[in-house]
Amino acid sequence: MAAFTRRRTDGPIHSTLVAVGLAIFGIVAQQVTTLPAFLLDPALATAPTETSIASRAAVLILGFVGFFVAGGIYLAVTGRGWSYVDLRWPTRREWRYVLAGIGGGIAFYILISLVVQFLSLPSAENQVSTYIGNDQTMILVMIAIVFVFNAPAEEFLYRNVVQKRLYDAFSRLEAVAIASVIFGLIHFPVYAALSESLLATAVPVAVVMGGAAIFGFLYAKTDNLLVPIAAHAVFNGVQFGLVYIALEYDLETAEQSTSLLADTVGLITAMSLPF
Repeated sequence: MAAFTRRRTDGPIHSTLVAVGLAIFGIVAQQVTTLPAFLLDPALATAPTETSIASRAAVLILGFVGFFVAGGIYLAVTGRGWSYVDLRWPTRREWRYVLAGIGGGIAFYILISLVVQFLSLPSAENQVSTYIGNDQTMILVMIAIVFVFNAPAEEFLYRNVVQKRLYDAFSRLEAVAIASVIFGLIHFPVYAALSESLLATAVPVAVVMGGAAIFGFLYAKTDNLLVPIAAHAVFNGVQFGLVYIALEYDLETAEQSTSLLADTVGLITAMSLPF
């Protein structure tokens, strides 16, 4: 079992700057890897929901490939190599962490959604939703993308590379917290571009930080990348599944007397889509 101990081999400021640089490098890599999709279908930049499902899937997949490229380049340049990646089949204990992460993620989202609704807080739209619109087929495609590209890419870069790099200067819990803040802040410009106010931007960014903390904790406790990947993928899959149900049965416009399922789906889909 992973111990929550320090093993300082680097200064906190330098380690934090490296972590921030890696996060920014991941975003830059995304711009490069998605360029072919935009060149082949320029409408992706102006009217994405009017493009084909293949074009939208391609740009999303290539974006996640950018995270793999950024992390891979860092491992190669620093001499860490692929042995730095903590990937193995989970033990029974680690599968329990997966289940706990899924349950914790869903509980966290429901709680935040209730708070947002109760306080009538604004929330910016997620960029992913601009590619989905009300296309139910695209939602099903996104579930596949989440499992194969999204969860593996984000967990690889932000947990196994960024968070693990922070272990060189911080305790594991400190590294989880810092990596989660970094993960949230890199989403800030994306939400800000689709937001009408600072508060509407801050709400989904805070939610993203919370989700990152849950998955970061799973990685810190197990030293196994597959644990947060599995929890992340299933959690996001459930989110997209609820969005699909909401569109299929028009639950978001249902009366207040509707079932608990409808209320829950409405709350979760009112929040930002998977991070």
